[in-house]
Amino acid sequence: MKTVEDKRTREKLLVSQMIALYCRKKHRVKGGLCPSCRELDEYAKMRSDKCPFMETKTFCSNCKVHCYKPEMREKIREVMRFSGPRMVFHHPVTAVRHVIESKREKRRLENKK
Repeated sequence: MKTVEDKRTREKLLVSQMIALYCRKKHRVKGGLCPSCRELDEYAKMRSDKCPFMETKTFCSNCKVHCYKPEMREKIREVMRFSGPRMVFHHPVTAVRHVIESKREKRRLENKK
């Protein structure tokens, strides 16, 4: 069974990969992140580190509590909308794992009702 720390590490890696892809394509930054995307990446990692629900959820999108500040929440949504469909071309294993885990979690939540 995966530990909470493994899940946290995987989630942070996924978010960082999505932010990096977004920054590279939208802001044309090479070899790192622009200041705005770096701030979002650090914020997302910090929120993940402090998440009290990590043991029972798969991803933030499945969480009933939204702990991001409204401006950061909007930024991460924009990143997810852009990077999500492109992840299969840049990080296929991560993307497929994310889809499978998200579907599994959605089913689990629906069966709970």
